[in-house]
Amino acid sequence: ISLKIMKISKGNPLQLSSLNHISLVCRSVEESTDFYQNILGFVPVRRPGSLNFDGAWLFGHGIGIHLLQSEDPENMPKKTVINPKDNHISFQCESMGLVEKRLADMGIDWVRQRVEEGGIHVDQLFFHDPDGFMVEICNCDNIPVVPLPEDFVRSCSRLNIQQQQIPSACCTTLID
Repeated sequence: ISLKIMKISKGNPLQLSSLNHISLVCRSVEESTDFYQNILGFVPVRRPGSLNFDGAWLFGHGIGIHLLQSEDPENMPKKTVINPKDNHISFQCESMGLVEKRLADMGIDWVRQRVEEGGIHVDQLFFHDPDGFMVEICNCDNIPVVPLPEDFVRSCSRLNIQQQQIPSACCTTLID
């Protein structure tokens, strides 16, 4: 990315207002709807009748989830290992202990992780939906969101961050 492109993309060039929805391709719309409704508390909402493929729309926690029936469900990759570094959607919760207990009661396998930044701790639980898409539940609002200086060249490399001795909990765009 050139510096020129970075200057243009500062601020909110597309005048975005919020995240609207995510779309997930699934083996079974019914099974995924059940998971998002009964595990994560989403509510099914009406889809436009002009959509000529199987799917479901759900809404909750300020965002929509659009489930799309796979055209080839038998050949969808199956994820079995819970990897917190995989693509995921994250939800803030009020009680990590309650979430952990309820997941255990429902027989859902999860991986626990803890992030520490400047003496502040964030607990995270990661688990899969029926199709292997990662879901995270966390108390992430414990860590303040601190903008980085404009001229700071960043990478996601922990080594690079350590060399520059600048604490950072997030990755941002690298300027070439």
